[in-house]
Parts: sequence; C-alpha cells; structure tokens
Amino acid sequence: MAYEPISVFDMFKIGVGPSSSHTLGPWRAAQRFLHSLQLQSPLQEVKNVRVLLYGSLAKTGKGHGTDIAIQLGLSGDDPVTFDVHAIDAKMHDIATMNEIILGGLHEINFNPKEDIEFLINESLPFHPNAVTFLCEWKNGNTLAETYYSIGGGFVIKEGEDAAKTAQVQLPFPVDTADELQHWCMKTGMSISEIVIENELAWRSEATTRTGVLNIWQVMKDCIYKGCHTEGYLPGGLNVKRRAHQLNKKLLSGRTYSDADSWMEAIRTGGSQFQYILDWVSCFALAVNEENASFGRVVTAPTNGAAGVIPAVLQYYLVFCNPAQQEDQVLKFLLTASEIGSIFKKGSTISAAMGGCQAEIGVSSAMAAAALTECQGGTQKQVLMAAEIAMEHHLGLTCDPIAGLVQVPCIERNTMGAIKAITASQLALQSTPDFAKVSLDAVVKTMWNTALDMSHKYKETAEGGLAVHIPLSLSEC
Repeated sequence: MAYEPISVFDMFKIGVGPSSSHTLGPWRAAQRFLHSLQLQSPLQEVKNVRVLLYGSLAKTGKGHGTDIAIQLGLSGDDPVTFDVHAIDAKMHDIATMNEIILGGLHEINFNPKEDIEFLINESLPFHPNAVTFLCEWKNGNTLAETYYSIGGGFVIKEGEDAAKTAQVQLPFPVDTADELQHWCMKTGMSISEIVIENELAWRSEATTRTGVLNIWQVMKDCIYKGCHTEGYLPGGLNVKRRAHQLNKKLLSGRTYSDADSWMEAIRTGGSQFQYILDWVSCFALAVNEENASFGRVVTAPTNGAAGVIPAVLQYYLVFCNPAQQEDQVLKFLLTASEIGSIFKKGSTISAAMGGCQAEIGVSSAMAAAALTECQGGTQKQVLMAAEIAMEHHLGLTCDPIAGLVQVPCIERNTMGAIKAITASQLALQSTPDFAKVSLDAVVKTMWNTALDMSHKYKETAEGGLAVHIPLSLSEC
C-alpha cells in the first residue's frame, strides 16, 4: 500500500452536485488539464479541445452532469465558489454560440454535442471513471492527457505516482483501523485528537478548526435550504422534493427566522422516537435533494452519500447535545474523516468500483464512528460502531434510475443515517473486546465484495432498479 496522507479536507470537499465521481472529479480534472496547457504554452495558442469519456463516466455522465462539469472546469470556474444559479445560463451560452472561453481568457470553437464524446462501450483498465482531454495547438502540435475520477472528488492523472506526490509525513501515520487503535492506545488520545495532531503537518490547529467549522456551515446551509425549497428535481424523472413538506409538517406552525432558531424550533417539538426519526430522514432528504439539483454540497465522503453525515451530526446537535457545538462539530468531523480515509486506503469510496456500499456504506460507518466519539465512547467502541454500520451495508449495489442521483440514492441517505445511529447505540452498549468482527476485516470484505460484484451494479444504470423500473428520460 503506497503511503497516502489524507487530510480532513480531502475527505470533506465543498463542491457542486450531483456526483463527486462524475461531477466534481471531472470538473477538477478539467481544471488540471487547463493548468497543464498553461504550463506548456499560452492558452491563446490553443486551436481546439476535445473530451473523451469512458466507462461509467460515459454511461451515466449525462445524468450526473459530467459534461456540464467539464465545460465549467475548462472555462476556469471553481466548484467551491461558482454560483450554482448561473450554471444553466452558462451552459446555454456555450451551446448556443458553440464557443467556450478557456480559463476565461481565450475563446475557441467548442460544440458540446460533438466535442464531448460519451464512449459507452469503451473502458480503461485502471478505473471505470476515465476522461481523456485532447488539445490541438495552432502550430499543429497536440497534447493528450487522461485522468481518473476515483471517488469522493479525488483525481489521478495517468502515470501519476500518488506516493511520490505525498508532501507530508504525519506523526501518527494510519492506513488501517489496527494502526489507528495502536496510536490511541500508545498515546491515550482519542481518535479526533490523533487526527488534529496529524493535521498540524499541513497547517495550524486554528486554521484546521476554522476550515472544519466552515465545512459544517456549508452542510448546515445545505440542510436548511433543502428543507425550505419545494418543487421537482431536474433530469426528467419528475421526482418531487419531500424535505420541504416534511419540514413544514413536523414544525406544526412553530416560527423561526434563521437556521439556528429553526434548530431550536425543532428541539422544542419533543423527543419522541418517531419525531426524531422523521427529522433524521428530513435532514438527509434535504441534502440530497439539493445535491440532485446541482446545489452546493460537501463530499461526505461522496456527493451521492452527502446527506448521511450532516443528518447524523444535525441529529446530535439538536437532540443530544446542544451545548459546546463548535467543539462537538470539530470532534465529529475529524473522527469521521479518519474512518473514511481507512476505507479509501483499504477498499474504495467509488461506486463505480464498489457499488453503493462504497458510498452510503462508508458514509454510514463514518457517521456511526463520529457519533460514538461525541457520545463519549471509547476508541474501541468508535471503531466497533464503524464496523457495525458497514457490515450491514456490504453488497449494496449502485443502480441509479436513468443515471440520475435521485432514485434510489436520495432515500438511501436516510437509511444510512438511521443505520449509523443504530450502530453507534449498539457499540455504546457493547464490549468491543468480545466482538467477532473487526473494522479491518470489514474493510477487506468490502473490497473483496466489490471485486466480485457485477459491473452492472457499479454506477452504470445497467442493472437492478435502473432496468426494472419502467422509467426513462424519454418517457418523462
């Protein structure tokens, strides 16, 4: 296993929906290709650019907005800051004029229908999510670069050695759960404390704290917006948003003026099991309805699973511990990121490689561990919670109807959130020393399951619900 230091800000990336693998990753790949062009010659010397999409990117790229993301990346726009409300207008301008402004500096002819090719019958061996950029310079020279979107917004250029690109040495290097437990036992520190020490290799503790709290602010804003937006999701399936109506029903007329007073209004509604269960579902629905609408979301660890961690953290802050929220948010997200990195290193967080177990399963394990840490669980109980959550997602397939991150993806986030809470409760009431299954065993099993899983169930829309539900873009 190559040395790969992963920061909390690698696992949690601010971006645009609906998919980290098919939207954010290709967007970042286009930005990297643009930078590569600029290193070789001024952009003004570019004559034309073409894009080839392979494998899963080709098969479900339209539904995931891969073509849109690539055009925005080539235009020099950034997914963290670009105004999501301006996406439609920009795509209309490029398609109407058949021109794109590379890096916002140089205008070239570009017809999205012809210059972005979806090679649905071709796949590259390294990873199903592959994109090749082809450039022709005015002097006749050419350049071709291939990038792989490997899940969670992570991108690797063909021929790139991840080990050689590692820039830091962490005081507590962790590749497996056993290694994480070793450092915890040796130092007496909690998992979140181990993580914050590792983050010092990149930046100051104050900077990390500010950044993590900003990640939560984006998550919280996404929940709030999703709970206050009604209508139908784009894409042609005519899926009606549910979070808005559920939010309205559960509040029963209680008033509020912003996200914080809204949380207080929720809290005053009581603590009945069904009431809390409905809110957890509402939180998760809200995030993934925003994600499906090209809204601003945070990979957690992916866009398709972006609702699980925010829903569980919001549940904790509203119903479990309203005090010292900033400290708890920090502890929660740092712990979650470490669990996510263990899965990324030992298995995958890409549905195109491992099915939905790699997205909802991993996010549920991350949330379960984080919740357990915040609830005062021991280090072993935290790892046990992650194991329980993933154990009961093993084999979960990815079968998006019409290639959209809507059905069954949105509801699966509610299931992942509820399983995370249940897994945490089980771990808190258990003695990990008697557990029969370790987190590392589950990570290994998940990867073996991914290898055995038919490609039809790996984000291709060629199996499962995607072919058994009589819905298609042409029929809607």
